[in-house]
Amino acid sequence: MTGPDPVSLWHRLADTCVLLDGFHALKHAVRFGAEVPVAVAVDRGAALSLAEELAPDVRDTLDALLTQIPEPAYASLVPRPHPTAVAALAVRPSRAAHLEKLAHTPRTAPVVVLDNPRNLGNAGAVIRLAAGFGATGVVTTGTLDPWHPTVVRGGAGLHFATAVERLTVAELPPGPVFALDPEGDDIRGVKLPDDAVLAFGSERSGLSPELRARAGHLVALPMRPQVSSYNLATSVAMTLYHWSLGGS
Repeated sequence: MTGPDPVSLWHRLADTCVLLDGFHALKHAVRFGAEVPVAVAVDRGAALSLAEELAPDVRDTLDALLTQIPEPAYASLVPRPHPTAVAALAVRPSRAAHLEKLAHTPRTAPVVVLDNPRNLGNAGAVIRLAAGFGATGVVTTGTLDPWHPTVVRGGAGLHFATAVERLTVAELPPGPVFALDPEGDDIRGVKLPDDAVLAFGSERSGLSPELRARAGHLVALPMRPQVSSYNLATSVAMTLYHWSLGGS
């Protein structure tokens, strides 16, 4: 690859772009159409061999993108080195385009809402699995930034496969709101429509009063007595799986 020095380019763009930390994050971002102005690897050949093995569909694109740099230079660009020693910067998708996608109806897949989440890693895991299920998007309320580098790392680059934004409860997309709550109806008897807004409370305090008031339906996951809760990402996965079955 010829052109500007990748380290200098990285420093110019780092404050306005999304860090793709590791081969798999770069692979997914490229696969789902991310604009990647700079990508580096300590061992370019090894990264391309990994692409040939795991992602041949993007191998040629990565060949054009990746520049090999020394290990100390790579380490200076990332918070902590990734085992694959690959990193890239991507342009964050248009917020306006995401909001349009979230608001568009009819939808063919639900929107997942994380109501005031606290754990960055949990948020990333939810985005990753929501992308896997083909959810329309993932919305967070509260102070957590769903594009925080730790969330993007947990999402393995799949932020670019679905619409990820932070909104207030009043700004949530249209559609019937199904909120997960231990006192709700057993989800196994409930049909979740494609245009559902699936809301999950925070790991610590559950649903906020504002979200609870917005919900048209409270539903509960099956759980053995004396088990207090599921992990947030597990709850989202169980709910999306129930939706994917298409019936009650």
